[in-house]
Amino acid sequence: MAQGNTNTILLITLSNIGDAIMTTPVMTALHAKYPQAVMDIVTDARASELFSHCPWKGEIFLKDKQAGWRGLASLVKRLRTKRYDLVVDLRTDGLTLLLRARRQLTRRGGKAAGHHAVQRHFGVIGPREGITEIPATRLWLSQQELDFAQQHLATLPGKRWLALGPGARWAPKCWPATAFRELADRLQTRFDAVVLLGSTADADSCQQVADGMALPCMTLAGKTSLLQAAAVLQQVTLFIGTDSGLGHMAAACNTPTLTVFGPGDPARYHPWHPQARWLQSDSGEIADVAVEAVTAAALELEGLT
Repeated sequence: MAQGNTNTILLITLSNIGDAIMTTPVMTALHAKYPQAVMDIVTDARASELFSHCPWKGEIFLKDKQAGWRGLASLVKRLRTKRYDLVVDLRTDGLTLLLRARRQLTRRGGKAAGHHAVQRHFGVIGPREGITEIPATRLWLSQQELDFAQQHLATLPGKRWLALGPGARWAPKCWPATAFRELADRLQTRFDAVVLLGSTADADSCQQVADGMALPCMTLAGKTSLLQAAAVLQQVTLFIGTDSGLGHMAAACNTPTLTVFGPGDPARYHPWHPQARWLQSDSGEIADVAVEAVTAAALELEGLT
């Protein structure tokens, strides 16, 4: 198909925050090849905020997994009111079979260039579209979110700020609050202050980290939107956290990031960034990751040595 004939694209992306961010290289590459195209997006309600300021987005369609077949039927009905030049399905749930499209690209028949999730997503389009270079992950921030970050960070001393994300949606992914506090104390000569980020559910663990910390500390858990948190992450020197969306947000904002992993596959799911590092114990138990090892890894990141 001629490039000029691709004017409408539908991207079926993923739902979790980190997973959705890891599909943004696909978005960026498609926009670079088809700059005139409007891109509709299928995602869930929470992750939809990540795409709200994307300048080439069209309509955002929400897929609610809890709505079952009735919800899926409603979504298909809305999508079928349009005919797309290209549909890219990164979910592999068969939704493309029900849509009206001139071309469809799914994971079936894709060719990934590596093990990482970003590479696997990119394998859906790269070889078929003749695109070889994988862009960085990214987020789009408005001036309002940037102003929010500036106003809050201006209350902290200095300019070298350490952001910590101690929360996770699953307890085995949570590094102990005492370990985070000890880590911050070990790094106190390198930073002027600490910012704690997370959801409302992470507020207690963030407060446990903050209690008794040597450095000045601001706790924003439950007090930001996703993009407000991203704007804060864009301004800090380093982010250290558990395997959660915050690490992927930091990487998408070009901030060095260090992830402490418990169970899981770090080689596949670590944040996609040249200055992204991760640690996992031999046992796979997150409590077995030593504070000393995390401190050393943080100091090895560019700009901190």
